Amino acid sequence: MKVSLVVDGVEIPLNDFTQQIIGNVSAGMASSLRGVSQDWKSLQITVERD
Repeated sequence: MKVSLVVDGVEIPLNDFTQQIIGNVSAGMASSLRGVSQDWKSLQITVERD
């Protein structure tokens, strides 16, 4: 699983462990939602502060 983190346009380097943690948590959340196929290929999450 390839995971990237971009904050304010700057890509933050992630080691393998951090990529696995972020990827597995995100995949688990998405997979539990109704309407999300179990064989999804890409997941994008955007968080913006007010």
